[in-house]
Amino acid sequence: MTEHTDTTDDEPDRTADEMSLDELRQEIQEIDQDIVELIARRTYVADTIAQVKDAQGLPTTDEEQEARVMERAGENADQFDVDANLVKAIFRLLIELNKVEQRESR
Repeated sequence: MTEHTDTTDDEPDRTADEMSLDELRQEIQEIDQDIVELIARRTYVADTIAQVKDAQGLPTTDEEQEARVMERAGENADQFDVDANLVKAIFRLLIELNKVEQRESR
C-alpha cells in the first residue's frame, strides 16, 4: 500500500484549505490505487481459500463466515466514522464477486 507522502516530518499536516485542487485529486488517485491493490490482495487470498475448499470438498458458500465478514465491515466502518451501510454494500459486492469466481473455477 502506498504511504501518504504529501508532507515531510517537519511540515505539519495541511488543511483542505491549504491544498490545491490538483493536490487533492492526486491524493484521491493514490488512495484509489491503494484500494485496487487491496482488492487484488483480497481476491488472491479468496482464490486460495477456494482452492482449499475444493481440495477439502467444502461448499463454495459459508454463510456463517460471510456474516462474520459483514459484522467486521460494520465495526470497521463505525471505527472510522464511515457509513456502515455503504461499507457493507461494498463488502457484499466483494463477497459475491469472489463466490462467482470460485464457482467458475470449480
